[in-house]
Amino acid sequence: MDNKIVIIDYGIGNILSVKQGFQKIGANVIVSSNAKIIETATHIVLPGVGAYENAMKALSQLKLTDVVIKIANKGTPLLGICLGMQMLL
Repeated sequence: MDNKIVIIDYGIGNILSVKQGFQKIGANVIVSSNAKIIETATHIVLPGVGAYENAMKALSQLKLTDVVIKIANKGTPLLGICLGMQMLL
């Protein structure tokens, strides 16, 4: 089975840098805010920069908070970068 890394795009953070970093090492990476696509990933990345409250509001407005919780409970590897890690905690 091929790995499919999905970077969650909720409008906060430097998505392009994260995507290019994964591509540089040959990873199959997709950027998406679509819950169905995110749920099919073998690995998830939640990047972020800025204020926690604004980031959580953006994630909630896209109805992705439950998706992130579902992924975490399922055991899918989940990497939070910068603010993304704080949001996971």
